[in-house]
Amino acid sequence: MPKDRSKRENEKTAALDSAREKSGDHFLTTDQGLRINDDQNSLKAGARGPTLLEDFILREKITHFDHERIPERVVHARGAAAHGYFQVYKSLASLTRAKFLQDPQVKTPVFVRFSTVAGSRGSSDLARDARGFAVKFYTEEGNYDLVGNNIPVFFIQDAVKFPDLVHAVKPEPHHEMPQAASAHDTFWDFISLMPESMHMIMWVMSDRAIPRSFRMMEGFGVHTFRFVNAKGVGRFVKFHWKPLLGVHSLLWDEAQKISGLDPDFHRRDLWEAIEAGQYPEWELGVQIVEEKDEQKFDFDLLDPTKLIPEELVPVVRIGKMTLDRNPDNFFAETEQVAFHPGHLVPGIDFTNDPLLQGRLFSYTDTQLIRLGGPNFHEIPINRPLAPLHNNQRDGHMRQTINSGPVSYQPNTLGGGCPMQAKADMGGFLSYAERLPGSKVRERSKSFFDHFSQAALFWRSQSEPEQEHLVQALQFELGKVENLPIRERMVGMLSQIDKGLAGRVAEGLGMPVKRIEGLLNLSIPADGDPKDFQPKRAVTSLDKSAALSMVLAPKEGIQTRKVAILVADGVDGEAVKGMQMALVAAGGQGKIVATRSGSLKAANGSELKIDFSLLTTGSVLFDAVYIPGGEQSVSALLRTPKARMFVQDAYLHCKAIAATGKGVAFFEAAVGAAYPEAEHGSKTRQTPKDWSQDSGIVLAPDSSPKQIAARFIKAIEMHRHWAREIRLASPS
Repeated sequence: MPKDRSKRENEKTAALDSAREKSGDHFLTTDQGLRINDDQNSLKAGARGPTLLEDFILREKITHFDHERIPERVVHARGAAAHGYFQVYKSLASLTRAKFLQDPQVKTPVFVRFSTVAGSRGSSDLARDARGFAVKFYTEEGNYDLVGNNIPVFFIQDAVKFPDLVHAVKPEPHHEMPQAASAHDTFWDFISLMPESMHMIMWVMSDRAIPRSFRMMEGFGVHTFRFVNAKGVGRFVKFHWKPLLGVHSLLWDEAQKISGLDPDFHRRDLWEAIEAGQYPEWELGVQIVEEKDEQKFDFDLLDPTKLIPEELVPVVRIGKMTLDRNPDNFFAETEQVAFHPGHLVPGIDFTNDPLLQGRLFSYTDTQLIRLGGPNFHEIPINRPLAPLHNNQRDGHMRQTINSGPVSYQPNTLGGGCPMQAKADMGGFLSYAERLPGSKVRERSKSFFDHFSQAALFWRSQSEPEQEHLVQALQFELGKVENLPIRERMVGMLSQIDKGLAGRVAEGLGMPVKRIEGLLNLSIPADGDPKDFQPKRAVTSLDKSAALSMVLAPKEGIQTRKVAILVADGVDGEAVKGMQMALVAAGGQGKIVATRSGSLKAANGSELKIDFSLLTTGSVLFDAVYIPGGEQSVSALLRTPKARMFVQDAYLHCKAIAATGKGVAFFEAAVGAAYPEAEHGSKTRQTPKDWSQDSGIVLAPDSSPKQIAARFIKAIEMHRHWAREIRLASPS
């Protein structure tokens, strides 16, 4: 570099440093140095109005954020996907003109991608995290994307805060740790200053954040959308996906162990279920709110940190989605699929949810860099079934060869084609909404209640679910090194429930006097949104049964995987009998042995081994059965991993059955590891004593056929939480 140029650069740098030093502050600015007056709210047409395209601050911030990771997705990088179809149960013409919601005979193809959010592509499936649940409908009117999560609410109310949220939860930039985890200072520093996040925090710290499988996970559209019928009448709508297998979760201890045994657990489960013909199914449900009822709730329908309790507006199930085919190529399909909440069809429209409005800009912007340019819609997995006719031309990776001289509209040289379509010809018509107010950068006061629904979620959980939530917060905040951040979070939790805050603080070792001070923490409800800490609103609903997984109805054991723990000399008839009973009920009985290959049963028959104790654990199964056979039980008693296998299943509150000599193995393994399970008895329990333990089915003198019904009923419950409560507080 020439000396004079180098001198000029140094002088410029010195001048900039001098200007910063003289300013005496560190104000937020744009990339051009313009000081930002409000970094909490996007520019809107009225406090509850739509976000404006002219908001150059929002666009600059989101654009830079969208392009931070190449080529991996910034969020939702780790995913799994499948093909399938959707069928509506009956015509919804009275609610919407969307064609794929009219004819029950029509099977609309879909492609669904599930994902974790914070981790990289190489992270574990088992992170405590929200899960993406994105559905692409290939309709005859064009592609419709329902881009949602397995949690019905979100951390923030305005898209302008999304880069801040993700920067906070991602690995800390100075050392790139921790991967796919939120248990660190930057995340909780941000959350402790964002009261609007508290409802989402309750969900993410609950067992909902560690689902048993994608197949047993709910999905939500998160935002409030609109249905618009052929007459132009609009109604608000919330979307729900309800899994027909029920909603089930893992325990945190299980999740950590599964991460070591099989970090691809969720991806493998989805793939194997479809390959086995056990097609995952969800019903699509909607909550409909008439426009006249928009203001009747004690929360704002446009607030993405709020849900509509099902007790106030029931979920009506309108159709079913079935996933029946795995991708042929992971990269070409699962990695290159591009979702966008702005991919609509006539009859479905937006609302002025400020988080949704920002997403409409962000998704396209992200695909431009991740998938190579503006023609990402031509990648096979993204191509609509509907024919394309437009004047968009050229660009990087263009695959369509356009002919003729016309690429504009209106025209006469091309006969006026392609022409605009009126609404009665299938053209999209935006809902005619009257817009409010002046151009402002603020938030509607109806968004300022941050704690009522967080408290509703807490009150609605069963005792075990509440305990797991407390343990999750203790774990997460226990990893936070900065004490003031912990204290702010305990103060924030006190706004939800003082008992919750006290239990978390106790686990963090905070002195009683300090806890009492934090429980009275109050932040004035004025100033920036980070300071909004209003008193909790009084709501008419005390609890919502739909928010608890434990209290949800339990039906059947379809696709549940049961480990049959055996060694050479096992009672072969017992193994076959239990396998037949499980299959008849829709489950699976998998043989787990001390080695791979095959083994000899006591009757001389040969049994194929499905899993070896060297590579598996009970955390990968839903229940355990231990058949008899003296030689088999003797071998299992000499195998520490076999004892640990059953001990873990017992600790995780799973159903366990044993017959014949298998009962002695169960007693030896569990009785030695958990003497408190003996209900205070100082002597070894008899099988009759164990019958007091929910989910334990022991029958030394019975065949599997005689106890199968009881065992299947126990598996159906998924977990037997009374066991966990008793182990925590032995009598």
